[in-house]
Amino acid sequence: MSRSCRAAIIPAPDHAVELTEIAIPELEPGAALLETLYSEVCGTDVHLHHGRLAGVPYPLIPGHVSVGRIVELGGPIADLDGIPFREGDVVTFLDVHETCNACYQCLVAKQTTRCPHRKVYGITYGAKDGPLGGWADNLWIKPGVKMIRLPGALAPETFIGGGCGLTTSIHTLDRAELRLGQSVAVLGVGPVGQSAIALAALSGAGTVIAIGAPDDRLAFARRMGATDTLSLSQSSEERTEAVRALTGGRGVDVVIEAAGRPEAVPQALDLVRDGGRVVVVGQYTDHGPVEINPHGQINRKHVEIRGCWGSDFSHFHRAVAIAARFQYRVPWAEMVSARYDLTRAGEALHAVEQQTVLKALITPH
Repeated sequence: MSRSCRAAIIPAPDHAVELTEIAIPELEPGAALLETLYSEVCGTDVHLHHGRLAGVPYPLIPGHVSVGRIVELGGPIADLDGIPFREGDVVTFLDVHETCNACYQCLVAKQTTRCPHRKVYGITYGAKDGPLGGWADNLWIKPGVKMIRLPGALAPETFIGGGCGLTTSIHTLDRAELRLGQSVAVLGVGPVGQSAIALAALSGAGTVIAIGAPDDRLAFARRMGATDTLSLSQSSEERTEAVRALTGGRGVDVVIEAAGRPEAVPQALDLVRDGGRVVVVGQYTDHGPVEINPHGQINRKHVEIRGCWGSDFSHFHRAVAIAARFQYRVPWAEMVSARYDLTRAGEALHAVEQQTVLKALITPH
């Protein structure tokens, strides 16, 4: 017997979000069906709405990081410890699927996030492929998709409050190779920046400087672990002087660019000390070129620049463990500013784009 679920879709770039019915496939061995509890609305969804990512198969069901409850299993599935999943388990899952583990990027370069075969829930699966985005009543977990059970002591609201920003920031901190006592500046105080601040503080950074806007996000950054904040109302020169004043005139050891604006990259190069490291994570879509001085900002300063793209299973697995351990220390759950049902998904997208909320969730049920 055929069955379906409601889903909020982006029909095409710059078109209004619509509510529709999506067919739920019969579950084959290794598949599962989730009742969607929470799916986040992130900056990537705004970019998807404006058609700023290539190769997206519209119409699209957005929502690449989600939490759901298993309501049906197509057969036995176990977690990485061999413990079987059961109906009623609350899980998240790695949104990246079909990484081939057979190409040059997977096997030689060890860069699985750059596998040309990878597919991503809510981004590179279209609505015609089935309920493969979190803005829907149900989520189809295809065979081979890697689920992670949330511990009973971890509130789902806490994990999804961190969400994509938390998993991305774990990868970012890995790339930063932060050492105990080092100083960090984080450019951008959206979800990725907020979690990067929290993880830097948890990793033992001495000074953690949050740079961004608006003021309420800067205030929240202090709750996440920032020792100092600088506003975008200051000029870039004033911010550079302030950072140097906080670091004995040297600049910070590590700069994490999580702003998503091209001008943040030369700012990062100005803020880092000689011999320091810059991690660029905010430039997920092409915002255009920006002018830098290779001699003065990179070569003479002996600066190391690293990109950071996407997440893998290890980042999701560690995100669940970190959220469970530090949920009473880091207010991830309070990052959620508003919740929207499927009929208001367009409002949620607009709120995120206008930055009137820090984190918006789609709550189908």
